[in-house]
Amino acid sequence: MKKNEKAEMVSRVVEKLNSSSAIFLVDYSGIKVEDISKIRREFRKEGVEYVVFKNTLFKRALDETGKYPMLVNHLKGMTGYVFAGDNPALPAKIIKKYFDDKQKLALKAAYVESDFFGAEQLTLLSNMPTKAEIISGIIGSIASPVTGIVGTLNAVIRDLVSVVDEIAKTKAA
Repeated sequence: MKKNEKAEMVSRVVEKLNSSSAIFLVDYSGIKVEDISKIRREFRKEGVEYVVFKNTLFKRALDETGKYPMLVNHLKGMTGYVFAGDNPALPAKIIKKYFDDKQKLALKAAYVESDFFGAEQLTLLSNMPTKAEIISGIIGSIASPVTGIVGTLNAVIRDLVSVVDEIAKTKAA
C-alpha cells in the first residue's frame, strides 16, 4: 500500500470515528468468508458498518482523533471494526447472537459514546435497550397517566350513574 493510499485510509477511519456513536472491535479469526458476508449483511440491514482495516492504520487514526485511548491495547491479531450510527446497542446484540451460536466473532473492546467496555461486558452491552425500545418506553410512560385519568373519569361517571339509579329506585318504591 502506497503512502497516499495509507493517508486516505487513515482519513476514512478518522471520519468514521468522528461520525459513529459507538465502535466495537471484534476478533474475526476462524470465521468463514460466507459467514462474514452474512454478518456484514445483518449489520448493514441495521444501519451498522463492519469494516476491516490494518491495525496500524487504525492506531494512526486513533492518535489523530485523540478519541478512544483504551482501544490501542486491543489492536492485536485479526480485528474487525464495527461502527454504529444512531443506535449503539444494535451491534452488541448482533455480535452476541453470533458469538453464542458459533463461539466466534468475540468482542475485544468497545466504546459507546465515551464509555469503554471490555470483552467481558458483551452481555451488558447486548442487554442495553435499542433506540426504538427506549422511545416506545417513553411513549408508554407518557400514555400511562392519560390511561389512568380516563379510567378514573369513567369510574366517577359509573359511580354517579349508580347513585342516580339508586335514587331513582328509592323514589319509585
